[in-house]
Amino acid sequence: MKKTFLLLFLTLFLLHCKQQDPVAKDATIKKEVQAVVNNWHLAATDANFENYFSKMDSTAIFIGTDASENWTKKQFSNFSKPYFDKGKAWDFKTIERNIYISKNKDVVWFDELLDTWMGTCRGSGVLEKSNTQWKIKQYVLSVTIPNDSIQKVIKLKN
Repeated sequence: MKKTFLLLFLTLFLLHCKQQDPVAKDATIKKEVQAVVNNWHLAATDANFENYFSKMDSTAIFIGTDASENWTKKQFSNFSKPYFDKGKAWDFKTIERNIYISKNKDVVWFDELLDTWMGTCRGSGVLEKSNTQWKIKQYVLSVTIPNDSIQKVIKLKN
């Protein structure tokens, strides 16, 4: 009886310790978020409209490269639907991604470099965990401009 109790106590103690390991928890969160964002980009590549927009929260905002592109999920899905319907949305390949986690572990933000048809772009976003799912709350896409080329771009814009 004492051995059973001791074994049960040790098992519960070890499980509790494992659940409380912040490094392991952060690694798990980062892995989950990597999967969501990777699958989101893949859904665009595959022109899978439902899969792409299911990753976004109902209140999500997508900010594109043009100053006028500050869209709600509905606006962005309406804009994007014809591209998805034609079987060709966009194909963004991740070059690198950094993920940051809030103290309460239910909000993350990230930045990423992407290989796109526009050249290297930067994306950044925010995800929130609701129940058991991570949902994209905001995504910002920007075109990167090398510092040595910024004056040329400024002249083109004006």
